[in-house]
Amino acid sequence: MSPRCGSARGGRSAWTSRRDPETRKLLAKVWTEPHSLDPTRESTRVTREIAKRLAEVSKSLEAKGQDPEHVAHFLMRCLFTMFAEDTGLLPNDSFKALLAKSVADPAHFPQRLKRLWQEMEHGEEFSHVIEARVRHFNGGLFKDTTVFELGREEIGELHEAAKSNWTQVDPAIFGTLLEQALDKTERRKLGAHYTPRAYVQRLVDVTVMEPLRADWQTALKKAEQAKDDGKDEDAIAQVRAFHHQLCTTRVLDPACGTGNFLYVALELMKKLEGEVLQTLSDLGDRQASLALPGETVDPHLFLGLELNPRAAAIAELVVWIGYLQWHYRNHESHPVEPILRAFSNINFGRREGYDAVLTWDGYPVPGVAEKDGKRVETNPNPRRPDWPTAEFIVGNPPFIGGKDLRSRMEPGYAEALWAAHKDMNDSADFVMYWWDRAAEILARKKSPLRRFGLVTTNSISQVFQRRVMERHMNAKSPISLIFAIPDQPWTKATKDSAAVRISMTVAAPGMRDGALLELVSETGLDTDEPTLGFAVKTGHINSDLSVGIDVTAAQSLTANEGLCSPGVKLHGAGFIVTPQVAEHLGMGRRPRLEHHLRPYRNGRDLMARSRGAMVIDLDGLASEEVRRDFPEVYQHLLSTVKPERDLNNEAYRRENWWLFGRRNTLMRGFTLNLSRFIATPETAKHRVFQFLDQAILPDNMLVAVGSDDAALLAVLSSHIHCMWALQLGGWLGVGNDPRYNKSRCFDPFPFPDPDEALKSQLRALGEELDATRKLVLAEHPDLTLTGLYNLLEKVKAGAALTPAEEDAKQRGRVLILKELHEQIDAATAQAYGWPADLADEQILERLVALNAERAREEAAGQVRW
Repeated sequence: MSPRCGSARGGRSAWTSRRDPETRKLLAKVWTEPHSLDPTRESTRVTREIAKRLAEVSKSLEAKGQDPEHVAHFLMRCLFTMFAEDTGLLPNDSFKALLAKSVADPAHFPQRLKRLWQEMEHGEEFSHVIEARVRHFNGGLFKDTTVFELGREEIGELHEAAKSNWTQVDPAIFGTLLEQALDKTERRKLGAHYTPRAYVQRLVDVTVMEPLRADWQTALKKAEQAKDDGKDEDAIAQVRAFHHQLCTTRVLDPACGTGNFLYVALELMKKLEGEVLQTLSDLGDRQASLALPGETVDPHLFLGLELNPRAAAIAELVVWIGYLQWHYRNHESHPVEPILRAFSNINFGRREGYDAVLTWDGYPVPGVAEKDGKRVETNPNPRRPDWPTAEFIVGNPPFIGGKDLRSRMEPGYAEALWAAHKDMNDSADFVMYWWDRAAEILARKKSPLRRFGLVTTNSISQVFQRRVMERHMNAKSPISLIFAIPDQPWTKATKDSAAVRISMTVAAPGMRDGALLELVSETGLDTDEPTLGFAVKTGHINSDLSVGIDVTAAQSLTANEGLCSPGVKLHGAGFIVTPQVAEHLGMGRRPRLEHHLRPYRNGRDLMARSRGAMVIDLDGLASEEVRRDFPEVYQHLLSTVKPERDLNNEAYRRENWWLFGRRNTLMRGFTLNLSRFIATPETAKHRVFQFLDQAILPDNMLVAVGSDDAALLAVLSSHIHCMWALQLGGWLGVGNDPRYNKSRCFDPFPFPDPDEALKSQLRALGEELDATRKLVLAEHPDLTLTGLYNLLEKVKAGAALTPAEEDAKQRGRVLILKELHEQIDAATAQAYGWPADLADEQILERLVALNAERAREEAAGQVRW
């Protein structure tokens, strides 16, 4: 920090003279670079070890029939007592001595600990339990002093946990590990997945600290100018004003879990407060070291909403431990008593009638009634609840896909949620309700909210999520994305769970440019210290999380209408049968049944190896016809499909239980008179289009195109179209695979309009491409389309191949595939009348412009069918 200020008379002070060019350069670096506070490996090891010991005690108590919530709060009191001992709030080794004594004499353990906690609640001049003074803790943590009877082994686990150095415990990961330790469903994978500190800090730094540091820079410049002018008191006033601003800045996490984001925000703000107080001291302010009531960064500024009462309690504890750790790292004295204060800044979920995105009359129990023998969900007056006022919102809301809301939430919740959020489309992911509410608050006139930053699924760039952002970005009072990461890992893969990939977005009011971080490298994902590399682009960030040409402006074209559709959605696994079961159901014996037992394919069937599955398709038949003509099929569906359908929320699906969940009339219509049609997996690593026989029924995760023209297959397979699809379709799920969304990738795509000669050339290339792949797969059962295109990517990149890969390349005719794709790319570019060597950005720009031109033509009545 800067040296003490000298006299302002007779020239520049020592405080201002330090601001030479090199120092200014250094300070600029401090403001713009993340302040890394990552814990050490030893800290991570200690934190995980403590959590494991607490898990053993929790498991033992639950086995004895104790309530898990009561056990959790008991163990939280234990761990804070351990922390208090290591920080000097309790005499050194006093709690360890109590535990050691109780290992030898477990019968008196409950009385000893209960008495100590009672004394910690109110304070005691002399405690006979630890033979010393006990400070006044308060804060509600020790209001309940329940102590369970423990055996020697359980007390021994607590004793071992108490031996750990609690000053080294990192709250940023401790909350997650403690929640796992106290949750029997998570306990078996303790510590296997938690969010690395660096990931959380990246979002907090941009959302909260970047604007605060900018404000601090401004205050420093004003103070420096005042100091140069000999106005010492004005310089102090400028810095004090910023300190007051900092000490009244609130941070809200509206889905706070165990408090990781709140803790990291607290620590970073405390670090900044340390710089401010040091500067005041350097300026000669003798009051700088006094922590006046309300004039310090403390837990009351960090607000949380959380549905799970246990997680909310852990979050409050995590923030307090983090605050006290900071205090003892920077002060030799103890904090003012009471040590803990009941700020009630973290909401305890539905026990207090609060859900971050939905509330209704009669909360917390949703009404469930029966009317005319049918279930009716009643959530009277569903509405959006108010959020606590804050200057910054940051967090990681729950990840539930829009299609899963009904099945994942309690009955009636999804319908009430949609009713309360009328501007939201029903297909939006759950996390987008948080994004929408934060954006609405940000855009309000005179809103104190300055920025919000949220973690979402990496499908945020897909159409249903994008619409939420577009509505706010294109509003009369717009907001802008000032920071975005379209894709990065969030938690590592384990044997029990897949890796989670996410996006980050930070928004601010007004029309502003931003920084887009594109992931270019990721290493160490199976460790506690992953390393990510990013390329940075700056400019206007579009709603699809891109910088540059806004492809989301492309409109659906009439020429493409009715040609593309997802496959069938069954809503009943019993419709799928093996060929052997199909034979048992009458295939080959029952007249007309071959029209209703059809080959069935999904994305894995196409990209890997087909299961050979068949599907029972009774479209157009009444239940009486099925029972009369195909009794074996009817009996099969009665036992395998009807029980599931009886529980379905949609009346159509309950009442028409022998039929698929949706009729898919569009797809059935455009494939009816074709001998074959084009299909591609909705989600796949490689964008591959191929012909399927008309008899095949695609599932809902295949996208079908109603054409048997190989010229169209060639254009769809070209780099021009695949790159367009990659840009507009986004990514999906754990595998981070590109997604083909028909409404964004196909419907707006402006297909070329070549002459017949060029169309014939494209047609021949498309036929050869499809036939070559089918022949290779028929001749070599060990090869797959995914494998072939993996090899093709390696060959194009000039990567070295293993002997096994070299063999697969030869047998799979990969060089022929490469040549065919190159010829298709060149012919497609020629069909557009474009150079073959355009950069991707140029291709996108031309496609968007061509889409707009086609839309104008269609508006004037000219459609290029």
